[in-house]
Amino acid sequence: MKEFSSLKNQLLIAMPGLRDVDFCQSVTLICEHNDEGAMGIVINHPLELSTTELLEHMDIPCSQSRNLNPVLAGGPVQTDRGFVIHRAEKLWKSSIHLAEDIAITTSSDILHAMGRQEVSDDAFVALGYAGWGPGQLEQELLANSWLNIPLEAGILFETDIEARWNKAANSLGFDINQLSYFCGNA
Repeated sequence: MKEFSSLKNQLLIAMPGLRDVDFCQSVTLICEHNDEGAMGIVINHPLELSTTELLEHMDIPCSQSRNLNPVLAGGPVQTDRGFVIHRAEKLWKSSIHLAEDIAITTSSDILHAMGRQEVSDDAFVALGYAGWGPGQLEQELLANSWLNIPLEAGILFETDIEARWNKAANSLGFDINQLSYFCGNA
């Protein structure tokens, strides 16, 4: 039997032929992947909502004079649930280390700290997540729906949101736009 190979701490890059509205030209950070399924956050689909507006809507005081990063559509599952992806300089009540310098937090204490400007600009909020059942992500990979690369902080925090798909794909050494929409397996 083949040993399970986790994609945790990988970035999934949607192939050009993937037309699902939630994943078209998406880059998804895989936060968990085991034999029970996978969970990830789409990191490049901004909503028409800034973090500042979200904090105001939640009645969290915000001392920012400028709008914080846009809120991202993290995926189609539980879109009322928020996740903050940030540098792991400080951990919060419900922070989980993803990589040495990257964490994800779901507790509201980080949102209050963001409002007080106690969190670096290397943080963004995503609403919702992407979820896959047992074996589903593996089947989508076999169907050539996704490419994957190791998690890279530069793509998360140093690349404009709208450039993340191309930047992630270019790290593989080719122009993803040159790939065929049709695929096959030999």
